[in-house]
Amino acid sequence: MDLEFWLPLFFASAMGLALLIYVVLDGYDLGIGLLLPFADDHEKDIMIAAIGPFWDANETWIVLGIGILLIAFPQAHGQILTFMYIPVTVMLMGLILRGIAFDFRAKAIAQKKDMWNAIFATGSLITAVAQGWMLGAYITGLGLTAISSLFSVLIAVTLPALYILLGAAWLLIKTEGVLFDKALRWAQKSILPMGAALLLVSIATPLVSQTIADKWFSYPDGLKLLPIPLLSTVTFASLLWLLFDQKALRDGKEWLLYTGLIMLCLLAALGLAYSILPDIIIGQMTIWESAASSKSLLFTFWGTAVVLPMIIVYTFFVYRIFSGKANSLTYE
Repeated sequence: MDLEFWLPLFFASAMGLALLIYVVLDGYDLGIGLLLPFADDHEKDIMIAAIGPFWDANETWIVLGIGILLIAFPQAHGQILTFMYIPVTVMLMGLILRGIAFDFRAKAIAQKKDMWNAIFATGSLITAVAQGWMLGAYITGLGLTAISSLFSVLIAVTLPALYILLGAAWLLIKTEGVLFDKALRWAQKSILPMGAALLLVSIATPLVSQTIADKWFSYPDGLKLLPIPLLSTVTFASLLWLLFDQKALRDGKEWLLYTGLIMLCLLAALGLAYSILPDIIIGQMTIWESAASSKSLLFTFWGTAVVLPMIIVYTFFVYRIFSGKANSLTYE
């Protein structure tokens, strides 16, 4: 077996999987934070209760993804993190604000609780916007041109729409009654902006990256990519039907919306992977050029082969234990 070829592919796949799961899981976490200002006090407690048991499990995935980048692709890690030093710092500040507010809102006197709720929402917004900017910068190959910066801003202001929809979909699974109805309205209001945002990003992506444009609009590479936009369109249309028909969501199949969003995120990730690979930094470095030595990767492989399944089992266990509707929040 050619380890120099297959090990970088394994670690690139593991890193992509970890970051995809992070977006799907911590995405609803961030989305609920963004929706918090639109709920009353009692609803805010239930919304926090809906994410409380899963808080740490969700954020484990970004740690794993960045850890793989550092260990398996040190050269790429150095370039990416150096270029994104400011947005990464901003994202970490947002995560810190969220973490502090999450704990202190439970211990604060009644007059201060609104302040911590606002800080939690602000931290969620800062984190979502920073992640959007980093994704835009990465797709453009870490460029510093006016167009690449504009593209980064476009994704920075559109990624929160996806997170809001994920958050609303999660609330449909975890809540009932008035809050369920509110979550349904939030999802209905956010799905069209999210769809428009995805369309704009899809149109802009080949315009800001010639490498991606060459893959998208050349034969036969373009035909290989064609199923992704077609399936994405069908999935989005199905989500629209679910939300505005409502019958399935109100008949005990509220999980369908969240499942459809997972499918949409998966298709977007596959499209991005197809557009970028074998580069890890577009137009600059392939996964093999940036990979650590085969001996180092082989040593790390066994650790990853143990840790990755353990995190999956841990995540599944947490979600299984705390399944069902969220109750009123208590700290006793």
